[in-house]
Amino acid sequence: MKKPDYGIDAPGVIRNLLLIGVVLLLIAFILPLLWPGNISALLSGTAFWPGFWLALTGLVMLLYAKWGKFRHREKILSCHDWKGNEQVLDVGTGLGLLMIGAAKKLTDGSAYGIDIFNASDLSNNNRQQLMSNASLEQVKEKICFSEQDIRKTNFDSNFFDIILSNLCLHNISGKACRRKACMEIKRMLKPGGKAIISDFLHTGTYKKHFQELAMRVKRKGPYFWGIIPPLFIVIAEKPIIKS
Repeated sequence: MKKPDYGIDAPGVIRNLLLIGVVLLLIAFILPLLWPGNISALLSGTAFWPGFWLALTGLVMLLYAKWGKFRHREKILSCHDWKGNEQVLDVGTGLGLLMIGAAKKLTDGSAYGIDIFNASDLSNNNRQQLMSNASLEQVKEKICFSEQDIRKTNFDSNFFDIILSNLCLHNISGKACRRKACMEIKRMLKPGGKAIISDFLHTGTYKKHFQELAMRVKRKGPYFWGIIPPLFIVIAEKPIIKS
């Protein structure tokens, strides 16, 4: 039976880390055999440790892509007490890991996803594979996807109960543009709604932006197990305005 494919995160980065790491390790082991002597030993030692750490980092990133991100997805989803009737948005859904995970917790709610499908962020990153994953996970009737930029969407204000995102917002260039994304997230949330944002960069800035938007915010982490780089989770709740 065909299985869902959620891709390899940052495939180019992993490829380069492993390639450079292996080349340096080969130099470290082969050079003394071809050119015995003190200089050779010094060059070999100089090449070994960078090669070791680069290769190890690449392997851990690959481990995250194949195993760790499923564990981290459950940590993200556990930040909300699910009722089953939520309207959920996954920002930067990629191949649907978070959106599909949320859809599995819904009974009469719906899970939406938006993305611009940047191939450098995720291997095999395309709409066809996303919809195939939804079908294989038996949640296709619960999900809806559109190609949109989080800085300006066509969703109504006060529409979503939950907005999720993992390793997406840091790809937005410029502090002002990331703030605009945070503003758009707040606009789309219902009063009492919650944004759950996971990332490895700018999470302190996300927290500050949401606080400036009068949201109740906390940041959790960092989380290291099976994850490189370590990830934080920012949870921001839109206040209910009492009349």
